[in-house]
Amino acid sequence: MTVIGELIKKAISLSGWVSTDEHPAKAQKEVLKKLLEQAKHTAFGKHYHFEDILNADTIEQAYQAQVPIHDYDKIHTDWWHYLAKGHQNITWPGTQQYFALSSGTTSHSKQIPVTDDLLEAIRKAGIQQVLSLRNFDLPASFFEKQILMLGSCTQLIKQGEFLMGEISGISAANLPVWFKGYYKPGQEIASIEDWDLRIEKIAEEAPNWDIGSLSGIPAWIELMLKAIIEKHQLQNIHQIWPNLMVYTTGGVAFEPYRNSLEKLLAHPLIYIDTYLASEGFIAMQKRPDTTAMALTCNNGIFFEFVPFEEQYLDENGAVKQDAPVYTLEHAEENKEYVLLISTVSGAWRYMIGDTVMITDKEKAEIKITGRTKHFLNVVGSQLSVHQMNKAIAAVEQEFDLEIKEFVVGAVQKDDAFIHQWILGCHKDDNEKAIAAFLDKSLQNLNKNYTVARSKALKAIEVRIVPVDYFYLWSDETKKMGGQVKIPRVMKENELLDLENYFSSLEQKQLNPN
Repeated sequence: MTVIGELIKKAISLSGWVSTDEHPAKAQKEVLKKLLEQAKHTAFGKHYHFEDILNADTIEQAYQAQVPIHDYDKIHTDWWHYLAKGHQNITWPGTQQYFALSSGTTSHSKQIPVTDDLLEAIRKAGIQQVLSLRNFDLPASFFEKQILMLGSCTQLIKQGEFLMGEISGISAANLPVWFKGYYKPGQEIASIEDWDLRIEKIAEEAPNWDIGSLSGIPAWIELMLKAIIEKHQLQNIHQIWPNLMVYTTGGVAFEPYRNSLEKLLAHPLIYIDTYLASEGFIAMQKRPDTTAMALTCNNGIFFEFVPFEEQYLDENGAVKQDAPVYTLEHAEENKEYVLLISTVSGAWRYMIGDTVMITDKEKAEIKITGRTKHFLNVVGSQLSVHQMNKAIAAVEQEFDLEIKEFVVGAVQKDDAFIHQWILGCHKDDNEKAIAAFLDKSLQNLNKNYTVARSKALKAIEVRIVPVDYFYLWSDETKKMGGQVKIPRVMKENELLDLENYFSSLEQKQLNPN
């Protein structure tokens, strides 16, 4: 082991956590108070009387009573659109240089303000994650190795006075100086906008790097590793990066990708999950004996939880104003919630669009269970992505399949509704048998789905396509890499368009000329 690696490991061990030892609920009270204090003289703070809230007997209750719940459309229409025009002191003191462009699975891109305070909070969370590595029993030599972060393009878009890009690209463009020596692929390659060219350059440079850790969305990490292996005619990635030990994942559930990813390795890695959204660094896995992630309870984000139930959401998937809302202190374990956040970027009681489950209140640990807009309830089935993932995992085990991508939607067929599933898989199989097994699995997981199957939901159908079709569609209709994710639930017209696109790909394969 090298001397430098030993020193770094010892420093991490002695530093402990960035967070304090105080209870998460107590930390959250302090965070909310500080947020209100900092923003009380903004236009938003004056409008909603932050001074009065701060003087209330119970700040959390006063805050919830005074400030409405916002989704992106509401806060942008009422407040954030002024920021793009150069106005200052709107929802957070001063102004900001950046806007994060969301690139998830919603139909239109959002522009989220990124303040200097948010960037600092993300940096602190990153340090907290590094410090938590002491729990994973890594050798000292690991702490000298390089980290390959496959995020969004760091070449940001200039729009008036502002720079715009995905949050991973903005964060990478603002790395601390001390970290740049560890960071790969480096700013020059990371600034290449064309995904295929960026991957080509990474593959060319790969032999010159000593990578110990990877970071990025699983689908794109896998495509990158395949490109490197193919270019250098390797059997696995460890032949070129023998010291690769850790993969920091995020953005989507990792398990569907585990088997195919590990085929590219000489041995499994240590997998660490993270939750970095356009609105902030929300949570991270801090210990090896769980896959749950600890909320960043003392780092510029105040969390609230709305029960993920049909009566509390409107037809667009937004939380209703009269829905019950709980703080971390009063929320329950093992129950699905819609997550609300208030942040140092001027998001207030903001519906981020994710659903989570608290697995351990004492440690403030959660798991992401899905997206509010990926809640399939056209005919009363009330299926969450969490339940869909479980059913797909059961299908994989039963039929010995590897299903890395899937999408489902309710469509009308012969004057009745069915659920149409499209599964991305490299192996053809009996679609009718899979549909029957999937249907049975979903009924075992969800009683509302069982009721729907006896009434309005007449059938489910399955179509299997090569998983690469999903990535070709992403490349043509959205973009590749970065934070781009494949949606799990689509509206009828979107699903039919996707099916037509896949049919055209099949026709091209049958008739290449």
